[in-house]
Amino acid sequence: MQNKVNIQNKRAKFEYEILDKYVAGIVLAGTEIKSIRMGKANITDSFCEFSNGELFAINTHIEEYSFGTHYNHKAKSERKLLLNKRELKSLEKSVQTKGLTIVPLRLFINEKGLAKMEIALGKGKKLYDKRETIKDRESKINLDRLKKSY
Repeated sequence: MQNKVNIQNKRAKFEYEILDKYVAGIVLAGTEIKSIRMGKANITDSFCEFSNGELFAINTHIEEYSFGTHYNHKAKSERKLLLNKRELKSLEKSVQTKGLTIVPLRLFINEKGLAKMEIALGKGKKLYDKRETIKDRESKINLDRLKKSY
């Protein structure tokens, strides 16, 4: 099965310093997976939160399936993420003690046709860190322009 669905959260790497990455399964309804396969999802404003020892993706926007009937899903709802118990415990511990946050980086479909979400443990950047990121990006663009002109 060849699917090239790769929905990214470009803002996450700008807003957060990425410390550790995980790939989690995501619990979806039938119409949700069809919308994701069509590429109609947005994870820029989403974040992850623990509830009763389980990890949920909050504010993940998956557009309603256009051919769905009255069984269609809600566009914004909590979606459960599937990880190993060991990974869940370590993530919950680091979020509670160190004050870190869990941010979705990308939503994709793997080789088997299953929807997966890459999440990251991140630390919020300060304003001066963001300025440094912008400066590095602009200097890299200028260097690439100079190389192309020669």
